[in-house]
Amino acid sequence: MSAVLAVAGAYLVGAIPTGYLVSRAFGVSDITRHGSGNIGASNVLRTLGKAPAVLTLVGDVVKGYLAVTIAALATGHETVIATGAVAAVVGNCWSVFLGFRGGKGVATGFGAMLRLVPVPTLPAVLVWIAIAATFRYTSLASLAAALCVPLGALAMTRPLPDIVATACVAGIVVVRHRENIARLSEGSERKIGQRSAPTR
Repeated sequence: MSAVLAVAGAYLVGAIPTGYLVSRAFGVSDITRHGSGNIGASNVLRTLGKAPAVLTLVGDVVKGYLAVTIAALATGHETVIATGAVAAVVGNCWSVFLGFRGGKGVATGFGAMLRLVPVPTLPAVLVWIAIAATFRYTSLASLAAALCVPLGALAMTRPLPDIVATACVAGIVVVRHRENIARLSEGSERKIGQRSAPTR
C-alpha cells in the first residue's frame, strides 16, 4: 500500500500545472489557448516573457525533484522510487487537474532525474545548453538532453530500475515532442526568442 501511495503522490505532485498557474498570475487565464497550447516554460516564454517562463521552469524542476523525494521518503525501495520518477513526468504531461493535458516533461523530468540519477543527469544540462546555443531550438536541445540521461545511466551501470526509469522518461519526452520533430524536419519549428500570438 505504501508503494501505491508513494507513486500516486509522485504523480499528483508532477500533475501540478505550474505554467498554467503562473500564467494566470500574470494575467493569462488559460495558457493552453495561446501559442502552442503547451503549459511548459517555452510557450510561457513566447507568450508572456522571461520572468513567467523562469518561474515556470523552476517550478517544474522543483516539483519533479520533490515528487521523487516523496517516493523515497515513503519507501526505500529503489523500484518504487524509480517508478515515482516516471509517475511525476506522466503527471506533468497528462495532468488530472487539466483534463489529462499538460506539458512535455522536460523540466519536470530533469528535476526527477536530478533526484534519481544526479551524476548522469548533470552532463545533459551541458548538452542542452550547447545545442540550444548553436541551433536555437528548444525542442532539439530537449530531445538530445533527454536521450543522454539513459545512456549515461547505462554507462555508469546504475541499478536496472533507474535505467528503465530514465529510458521511460526519455521515451515520454520524445513522444510529447512528436509535433516538434515533424516541424524540425520541415524547417518550420520556432526558434528561441520568437514570441507567439494567441492562436485558439
